[in-house]
Amino acid sequence: MIPDRHAAVRRILWAVLLANLAVIAAKLWIGLRSGSLAVLGDAAHSGVDALNNVVGLAAVKAASAPPDDEHPYGHAKFEVLGALAVVAFLSITCFELVSAAIGRLLGDPAPPRLEPLTFAVLLGTMAVNVAVAWTENRAGKRLNSVLLKADARHTGADVLVTASVLGGLFIVSRGWTAADAWLGIVVALLIAHSGWEILRQAIPSLVDRAAIDAARIHRFVSDVTGVRDVTEVRSRGDLEGAAFVELTIEVDGDRTVEAGHLVADSVERRLVEDAGFSAAVVHVEPWHADDREPDGGEPPPG
Repeated sequence: MIPDRHAAVRRILWAVLLANLAVIAAKLWIGLRSGSLAVLGDAAHSGVDALNNVVGLAAVKAASAPPDDEHPYGHAKFEVLGALAVVAFLSITCFELVSAAIGRLLGDPAPPRLEPLTFAVLLGTMAVNVAVAWTENRAGKRLNSVLLKADARHTGADVLVTASVLGGLFIVSRGWTAADAWLGIVVALLIAHSGWEILRQAIPSLVDRAAIDAARIHRFVSDVTGVRDVTEVRSRGDLEGAAFVELTIEVDGDRTVEAGHLVADSVERRLVEDAGFSAAVVHVEPWHADDREPDGGEPPPG
């Protein structure tokens, strides 16, 4: 199932890349024709979209590789690294856009040359991006792809950027030529916010945040027949993608080794088939009634 998922993600990224290349060409052409910094900044933002798709294709290819000796948990985090590369490209775009806007505000540039074609092209590219963002976000949820959802958010930000540019150009056409430079700064802020949202989603996966609270896992498996206690519960990953859990169960000390492992197998099946973990490692320890206090607690030290 995993290879099919990665193949589906790649197909979507290729389609999005082609759409982004068409959008870039249209915005770059109209930006150079009009001399608008805001439009050129919008084109640069779309250019980052295309670079993101290229990085994403490489990341998904790496992530689709099966587990090996050096990566026993698989390569899924390469997809998250691709999302972080998106943030890096966004940061570069923000810097360049703000620098150009400040330079224009401090200078005395000629106003943009606006015409009905400028507005028509931008409206067309915005419609394309709306369709791309909706399709990519839907596929990202269906395939549980961090990369697709991050890129869909970025494309959605591109829609907001283009809408802002259209509004700003209307103001410019009414005589306030400095609005184009100020709009460039607004575009940069929108891009920065998009980058922050991507980071907020990607960081928990990189730092191995628990997939489920340990107490919930304890309750979930403690009623499996033969389990006396559950300890040392650890989990990581995303239950909708790749998640792993490791725990220790205690079984009656007079059980045979084979019987203890049968209980462990039951716990593993419950965690994988019912809870949705990709893999579960269950350690078995003996439980003895005389090791406990009458109320079930641990004996006092000494």
